[in-house]
Amino acid sequence: MTHPSASVTPVELQQAIRNVADFPQPGVQFKDITPLLANPRLLAGAIDLMTAGFKPGDVDAVVGIDARGFIFASAAAVKLQAGFVPVRKKGKLPYQTHEQTYDLEYGSNTIAIHIDAVKPGSRVLLLDDLLATGGTAEAAALLLERIGARILQVGFLIELTFLHGRNRLGKFPVKAQVVY
Repeated sequence: MTHPSASVTPVELQQAIRNVADFPQPGVQFKDITPLLANPRLLAGAIDLMTAGFKPGDVDAVVGIDARGFIFASAAAVKLQAGFVPVRKKGKLPYQTHEQTYDLEYGSNTIAIHIDAVKPGSRVLLLDDLLATGGTAEAAALLLERIGARILQVGFLIELTFLHGRNRLGKFPVKAQVVY
């Protein structure tokens, strides 16, 4: 039997992403993924595309970045029979954490991971919804390296190439499904 998402293409995913002008501020063209998420076939297809090349046993943990990365990473973890690890905003994790601060266009932000989130040498797939400037993904990758993870790939549903975020992740394989 063919998997119901087997025929989903990146073009179909892109067609389901809604552009919202001037959100969250004037001049920003927000990529709203909620129509894609609401379609079971497209959601399953997005997960299939984001995990392509991996099978159960290849990955020890799928790491998702707060908050929309959790959607893709938790589903990918189930599919790959791997653990799910959240990277959260500072102050949101209950146990001891490592933290990494990174710069935003205006100001900075800090994300955290539990100190024992993965064992040293664990094979990790890092997923998020959007690659823009790359600051958040780079900070998450640095946290994962600090706890001894081996990052197999950093994957995104969407990449905004004009912001050159991929450059900050140069040492890791990066894969995006929908590219603007």
